[in-house]
Amino acid sequence: MAFMVANGLAGTHAQEVQDAPGADLIVHNARIFTGNPAQPAASALAVKNGRIHAVGTDAEVLALKKAGTRVIDSNGRRLIPGIIDAHTHVLNEGGYNYSLRWEGVPTLRRALQMLGEQARRTPEGHWVKVIGGWSPYQFDEKRFPTMDELRKAVPDRPLIVQYAYNRAYLNQRAMDALGVGTDKFPMLPGTEFEKDGQGRYTGVVHGYTFQFVAMETMVPQLSFDEEVSSLVQTIHSINRVGVTSIVDAGTGFRGYPKAVRTVDALARDNRLNIRMPFVDIQLGEGADFNMVDAQITAITKTAPISPGHNLHPRLAHGHVYRGAGELLSAEVHDHENFDRPAVVIEPAKMRELVERDVAKLVERRIPFREHITYDENITPFLDALGKLNEKTPLAGLRWSLEHAETISPANIARVKALGGGIALDTKMALHGDAFIKTHGRDKALRTPRLRELVDSGIPLAMTTDAFRAASFNPWVGISWMVTGKAISGTEVLGKENRLSRAEALGLFTRTPAWFMHAESELGMIAPGFLADFVLLDRDYFTIPESQIQSVASVLTVMDGRVVYGAQDYQALSPALPAILPAWSPIRHFGGYHQAR
Repeated sequence: MAFMVANGLAGTHAQEVQDAPGADLIVHNARIFTGNPAQPAASALAVKNGRIHAVGTDAEVLALKKAGTRVIDSNGRRLIPGIIDAHTHVLNEGGYNYSLRWEGVPTLRRALQMLGEQARRTPEGHWVKVIGGWSPYQFDEKRFPTMDELRKAVPDRPLIVQYAYNRAYLNQRAMDALGVGTDKFPMLPGTEFEKDGQGRYTGVVHGYTFQFVAMETMVPQLSFDEEVSSLVQTIHSINRVGVTSIVDAGTGFRGYPKAVRTVDALARDNRLNIRMPFVDIQLGEGADFNMVDAQITAITKTAPISPGHNLHPRLAHGHVYRGAGELLSAEVHDHENFDRPAVVIEPAKMRELVERDVAKLVERRIPFREHITYDENITPFLDALGKLNEKTPLAGLRWSLEHAETISPANIARVKALGGGIALDTKMALHGDAFIKTHGRDKALRTPRLRELVDSGIPLAMTTDAFRAASFNPWVGISWMVTGKAISGTEVLGKENRLSRAEALGLFTRTPAWFMHAESELGMIAPGFLADFVLLDRDYFTIPESQIQSVASVLTVMDGRVVYGAQDYQALSPALPAILPAWSPIRHFGGYHQAR
């Protein structure tokens, strides 16, 4: 009895300590957009144990201050829920520190200057690289660089400048290293090398996703320590634009479990400054290789894990396995190269994918995502999925179409009826001008059908699909959804198809939580929700439309702790380790262009 009483008193004491009154963090004097219909606005919030503890007026929340409470004055700034990017490829960026980023660079002249500076800094044996995230339409010059300009900027190092997964520019040193024109170079289907009048390769190569993934494996690779440093810097770059959660949509270089090694290196020391559940892609060679079979083997035999298993020891939704995708079969991948006509897959192959492979996932209750860009391919996929559902009910299993740019109203309704979601992306903001040239202006203005999708009530998210196909900056896409304009200034979205500022922001905050299985605790500033929020450098809701794409964070909080600070809050930003290697373009230019 004495033992029980003593333990009971000890337990009571522990509970009193844990539930002591007061807050760990208070942010006040803010203009808070909560995303919560029951309490749309407030001026202050309190955080306790990594969750929102209270939301209200300054007086109400400041009353929760205790001796150890950190108090932050927002100075009247706008505060929003943390941004969720429900489809991006952080783990694909193992080479982030080796690449020069052109995102946000306003002129081609400056972009070429940056190449020249980096060429002088890059040691012998390494490449000068720009790998995606930019668009020629962002430059004042509104054009691609010429090969002469690129050769002049980088005369004595191998050079690759890659535009999305559409084309790449290689100087002679790079072509020699890759073996262009020999059996060493992997000429995958759809690849075309430009030639001059004398039949010589110009250095410009056009192709699809897998061509550029293959080329990336042939350049110098990072050490493990450099990969960890790259992950730290990748996350830091997206924290800067207010992103607090992502769903990693698979890596084309290493599948589970190899792909999670760098994440583990940060997670075990609680240095992972973002929530990043993941889905998995398994690549392999040989005619008999099956991606779904390889996925099932990886999670049942190689390193057993179940959907919903969190590999992070402390962080909610930290590194959770969320299923298979976005690539379930290479032969049905309809690459979204807007410089070329739509890739239409033979309907029988789409049906085979569902009957042969998706069926295995449904039987094992493994969530799945499938990359399908064009409605011509969505229709046969849904035909087969509907029949599968009759035989083996999906019954609450979360699945989604990724991208779905040209999905029709009829197929929106079919996805909803089958319980699926749709993860759109912001590529039209960067590549809408190319889409107009290929598919026509009328089709562009209704691509995607934003208004119909939002009004349908289907689980829906807007995503970046970064870091190669598009920019990792969600504000570029938010600007496009609101203004209808691409980064070139061209109208690419019809007036009736645009969203209000609150709706556009909601597609990057509230609705993406469904794709993380976290809609009950992420995406709003509300008591009990996880403490992820962002203080902006300008008021998104009142600034001129032309400034929306330039919005950034001055304070990003994830799990109740500051993960990024700038301007008045720079001293609160956590110290990051030195960037590796010393010649890294990220070390000298950062991950996103900022006017100096």
